[in-house]
Amino acid sequence: MKNKKGFKIVFVGAGNLATHLAVTLYRYGFAITQVYSRTSTAAAHLAQQIEADHTANLQEIVTDASLYIVSLTDAAFIELLPDIVEGKRKDALFVHTAGTIPMDVWHGFADRYGVFYPMQTFSKQRQVDFTQIPIFVEANTKEDTALLFNMASEISRKVYEATSEQRKKLHVAAVFACNFTNHLYALTAELLQKSDLPFDVMLPLIDETSRKIHTLTPHDAQTGPAKRNDELVMEEHLRMLSDTPEIAKIYAILSESIANHHKTKE
Repeated sequence: MKNKKGFKIVFVGAGNLATHLAVTLYRYGFAITQVYSRTSTAAAHLAQQIEADHTANLQEIVTDASLYIVSLTDAAFIELLPDIVEGKRKDALFVHTAGTIPMDVWHGFADRYGVFYPMQTFSKQRQVDFTQIPIFVEANTKEDTALLFNMASEISRKVYEATSEQRKKLHVAAVFACNFTNHLYALTAELLQKSDLPFDVMLPLIDETSRKIHTLTPHDAQTGPAKRNDELVMEEHLRMLSDTPEIAKIYAILSESIANHHKTKE
C-alpha cells in the first residue's frame, strides 16, 4: 500500500495523536491528501507538515479517498460520524483511532471499517519513536484486517490484532500506567515546591523505577513502607500530609492497595 498510485488518505482530526500518526505515515511514504479539523489553524498546521490540503468544513472533505482515518475526541466522533461518511465512495475504508469506542460503531454507516489504535501518550511538542509504539488493529473483514496490519507494520515493529473488548481493557490499563502515574508526578512536584525543592531531584528515582520493570515484574519491583508494612513510617507520612487532605487520602488508598496486593500475592 505504501506509495500505491491513487491511494488517498484523509485525516479527520488534527490533535496530538492525529499529528504524530499523520507525520509518521507521511515520512514513511504514505500520501495524505487532506486534513480536516474544526479549528482551521490546527488543520493548516498539520497539513503544511505533510504537504496536504486542509479544511475546517465537513462538507469540504474529499469524497474520493481510499482511507479515512478519524482521530477525534470520543464525543466529537459520535456527533460527526454520519457527516464523516456521508457522500464518500462506497468502497472506502473508514477507521478510528479511539481506545474505548467499539469497531461496530461504524456498522450501518460504512461497508468497510475498522480501528487503528496506537497505544501511547502523545504531545505535539514531544517527538516519539513510532517503531516502538504498539499498534492494535481490527477490521470487519479479514482482508482489511490484513491491510491495516501491513500498514501498521510499515511504521511500527509492534503490531497486534485486538478485539474491541480487548482494546477497551488496554485503554483502562493505560490510564493507570500513564495518566494516573503522571498525576502522581504532579502531586510530587506540588509537595516538593512547598519545601522549596526542585522536581528534578526525583528524576533519577523515576527513571530507575521505569527501568526496573523492563527486567522485573511490577510486583517484584515494588518497594516502600506499604510493601514492608512499616506502619510507623506511614503514620508519620500521613501526619506530614495533614495540611493536604486530598493527597493524604490518595496516600492512604494506595498504601492499602499495595499492602493488600502483596498479602494476596505472597
